Amino acid sequence: MNAILNRETLVKSAPVIVLLILVLFFTAMNPQFLSVRNLARVAIASTPALMVAIGVTFIIIMGSIDLSMEGTVSVSAVVFAFAFLALGGTVVSWAWLAFPLAILVGAVLGFINGYVHVKLKVPSFMASLAMGFVGTGLALLLTGGDRIRVEDETFRGLLTERWLGFPVMVYVAILFLLVGWFIQSKTTLGRNFYAVGGGEDLAHASGLNVNRVRVLGYTLAGMFYAVGALMAVGRIGIAETATGNNFMFMSITSVVVGGTALWGGVGGVWNTLVGVLIVNVIGNGMVVIGLPGYIQDGVLGLLVVVAVVLSTDRKSISFVK
Repeated sequence: MNAILNRETLVKSAPVIVLLILVLFFTAMNPQFLSVRNLARVAIASTPALMVAIGVTFIIIMGSIDLSMEGTVSVSAVVFAFAFLALGGTVVSWAWLAFPLAILVGAVLGFINGYVHVKLKVPSFMASLAMGFVGTGLALLLTGGDRIRVEDETFRGLLTERWLGFPVMVYVAILFLLVGWFIQSKTTLGRNFYAVGGGEDLAHASGLNVNRVRVLGYTLAGMFYAVGALMAVGRIGIAETATGNNFMFMSITSVVVGGTALWGGVGGVWNTLVGVLIVNVIGNGMVVIGLPGYIQDGVLGLLVVVAVVLSTDRKSISFVK
């Protein structure tokens, strides 16, 4: 019993311990790492990734996987930029309607993703991977390979306007993090995610409509991907087919390293926050101390392996559904 408790305690606390060790290490190597200016850089880099990773968290809690985020982010970003410019090009005009439109696009793509998965009985990784390619292709079709610039000063204020040294977009991300936590912990849908991830057969036996929960989960994830797309456009002022690049690796790595179990039923958005911070602290810290990017990739890969080894009971392991 003590061994089990010690293992559970280690698994739960390991991500936070790793994050603290990384912060202390990089600070010892370069004291400027803990400056407000550098912490703001970490926060800015973390913001879009956190939104996407929260969406992935809901899917992984259900014991499924989603690889469609890059396509969804790209399409949402491109649709937002086109609509924003077409509706006036400034937040104080009708262009504000582009925000809910982008989130609606993300929701629709997520719904289609989930519907294909549960109704056509296509494994989640295959259905979502295909949807990711479809999204990327659609974004390329819409843009023709061009970049769409969004230069409205009010919108760009997400990055340029700062409170206590941190951009407004960081506080917006915190708000959506709290929304994700509320859905996860305080709603029936959130509890159903855990029920499905904890045991699909048991969930069926208790009368839960598992297929409906899965489709709603993918729809919700798509909405958070779209929010991540808005943050990504706000960060650089450009929407393009490449806007969604690297989000697959970053988001799933963050979720796993943060302690959310791949088999479902364990973890949540706070774990994801820690995981996103770990990934971005490593990336920023490597730059601060002057190490090359390939070392960062190696460290992240090692952390993923360690996280899975620590959190997986290989006597009762099951494949991701």
